[in-house]
Amino acid sequence: MLIRGDAGVSGMELSGRAIGYDELRTLKTLALAGALDGESKISCSGLAGKLDVSNQTASRRLQGLEDADLLEREIVGDGQWVSITRDGESLLQREYAHYQRIFESQVGVTLTGTLTSGMSEGGHYITLPGYMRQFERKLGYEPFAGTLNVELDDGSVRARARMDALDPIEIDGWEDDERTYGPAFCYPATIEFPAGTYEQAHVIAPERTHHDDDQLELIAPEKLRERFNADDGDTLTIHVHE
Repeated sequence: MLIRGDAGVSGMELSGRAIGYDELRTLKTLALAGALDGESKISCSGLAGKLDVSNQTASRRLQGLEDADLLEREIVGDGQWVSITRDGESLLQREYAHYQRIFESQVGVTLTGTLTSGMSEGGHYITLPGYMRQFERKLGYEPFAGTLNVELDDGSVRARARMDALDPIEIDGWEDDERTYGPAFCYPATIEFPAGTYEQAHVIAPERTHHDDDQLELIAPEKLRERFNADDGDTLTIHVHE
């Protein structure tokens, strides 16, 4: 169950380094040059020209992006091969979502994947009183004792980072006599099953950072597998919104 995890670093800080506008602009420029889809060959002078900065500044920015694990590169005799990492793409996905908020009337992300069995731990954590009281108050319902687990396809794993630009419903961490339980974030979601559509679900996640995991967990006030006669392997589409 994901909500056991601890909260992570902020979306603009990775590997202990703060990521500012200049680094983000450089990353975007490299993505436009093809570094998001694989290795792209560049030179410091060429990058400097696109950014309108000195060669030394362009070199420092590349080094900074590499140090922050946003970029991988191999220096060769006539330039360097660069490719944007998963963390780098997640940062760009979140930036994309912020622009979506500015220019589009509806903010959200659509994810697809296959229904899969979870680890059978969700029901226990969902029903703990420290969480249940907050679900009832903040979501307006008592969730079914279990999570719906979806294994995202490759494109959705990449797009999932856009969720971090949405305003979630915050579920506070709490503790009892035995242990401390971490906070969680809930995002309203509409799920399209092969047999119909359900609009009162929520994605539940432990933190507002990018997720390497390809598993998406959802909660709802009823057992959706039974309502929609859904089985492992069914393809689901999840519209996550505010």
